[in-house]
Amino acid sequence: MNNEVFWLIRLGLDAKLFTREQALAVLKAVGREAQLMDFAQKLIDDSLVHDVEKLETLAGQAMARAAVGPPPTNPLLEDDDAPAPRAAGGTRPASAPSGAPAGAPQFPFDQIGSLDDAALAAAMRQLLIDAGKYGASDLHLSAGSKPFIRKHRALTSITGHILTEQESLRLNTVLLAEHQKNVFLERRDYDLALALDATNRYRVNLMFHKWGPSGSYRMVPAGIPKLDQLGLRNLEAIRKLLSYHNGLILITGPVGAGKTTTLAAMVGELNEQREDHIITVEDPIEVVQAPKGCNVTQREVGPHTKSFFTALKGALREDPDVIVIGELRDLETIEMAISASETGHLVIGTMHTSDAATTLNRLLDVFPPAQQTQIRASVAESLRGVVCQRLLPSTDGSLVVACEIMVSNTAIQALIREGKTAGLRNTMETGVKEGMCIMENVVLELYQQKKISKETALINVTTRNVRQKIEPSASTAAPMGAAPAKK
Repeated sequence: MNNEVFWLIRLGLDAKLFTREQALAVLKAVGREAQLMDFAQKLIDDSLVHDVEKLETLAGQAMARAAVGPPPTNPLLEDDDAPAPRAAGGTRPASAPSGAPAGAPQFPFDQIGSLDDAALAAAMRQLLIDAGKYGASDLHLSAGSKPFIRKHRALTSITGHILTEQESLRLNTVLLAEHQKNVFLERRDYDLALALDATNRYRVNLMFHKWGPSGSYRMVPAGIPKLDQLGLRNLEAIRKLLSYHNGLILITGPVGAGKTTTLAAMVGELNEQREDHIITVEDPIEVVQAPKGCNVTQREVGPHTKSFFTALKGALREDPDVIVIGELRDLETIEMAISASETGHLVIGTMHTSDAATTLNRLLDVFPPAQQTQIRASVAESLRGVVCQRLLPSTDGSLVVACEIMVSNTAIQALIREGKTAGLRNTMETGVKEGMCIMENVVLELYQQKKISKETALINVTTRNVRQKIEPSASTAAPMGAAPAKK
């Protein structure tokens, strides 16, 4: 029996599309040397499979996987530990392509040219699903480069094959609708949310560089995480921020710090505990929030609105209670967010900043000098708190969250109003009882608890006294927001 049929049986059994007995009966009827299409057609002819579209999808996946080798176990035997058929030459295929870690997602990159669009699309879907199952956070497919994944902040190639310009273009557009492909080719940049099914979603960025097309695929969590599952500290302080019905909450951190996950968990908690109207503006929509206690209206920049600013301007006329902004990135959006938080709405937004002081400086500095006094007063009154987070490589090979929390109080408001953000650190250190914490102290605690290495800790602290607690001989400061040490 050829590997394509073996794979179709394996995938069909996993999807509960047919039973092992039905597969054996069809195999007996068509013969053990039958081709994939003969086997699939017999399933349809004998009315054993009614979901023809699903069968066609699995057939495409079977073709792609067969190019790598047979399934690891024989799907026709009751014992799943039974050996699979041998690959050509009498040897079992390797568990992963040359140079890839064991268990890494597989794909016949060297056979892209021989696969038609249907088979390539099926194989691409499976690659994305397998990358998520492997624990990767990102998949990168770029012309002139080996395909690679990111897992626990480290990059690893999954094949030795270097993608050509044409191969990269096919891979990165095969899952797009025709109008999406046209937009990408015209703009040369394209952001989209890709949903393979209800549980497999991805944030995708497509672009062109000097060697050709490139695609970055960020895995989106299948479910909506709970706040207490994220590893955040001082959850009571964070939940107190969410208890307000007006004001501004900022979730900040560098790229890849888990801001989207935290934001989704916050919206999920509000959705379960309130009976409000939540409007989100995202680019693109990543985590889908089904209405529970709240009515949730999710809008995506591009398909649903021209920009964050236009969506926010419209939101104020749409009777919202909570407004969630995917990213505060320009003057108009920030100004509108502050205005909305002052007029009886709870506004939650994200920014790419490394700590509370930097966040406030970035928030205020976008405004011209003539507006500074007014805007400082507005932010002082409306800001509820700032949650800054980073994901650091842990000593057990996974990731751990380091989280700084600033909660607005009378002293914080005075510093903002007077433009003395340099004094925030001292005020936050005295606000421990209110749930405040400093990033460097949190990093030090993680090191003392042996959750992170000395190297990772040193990279993520700057003040001399904290560095000397980690390494007594340390006297120089690392740049704030530097990338964590790789494992």
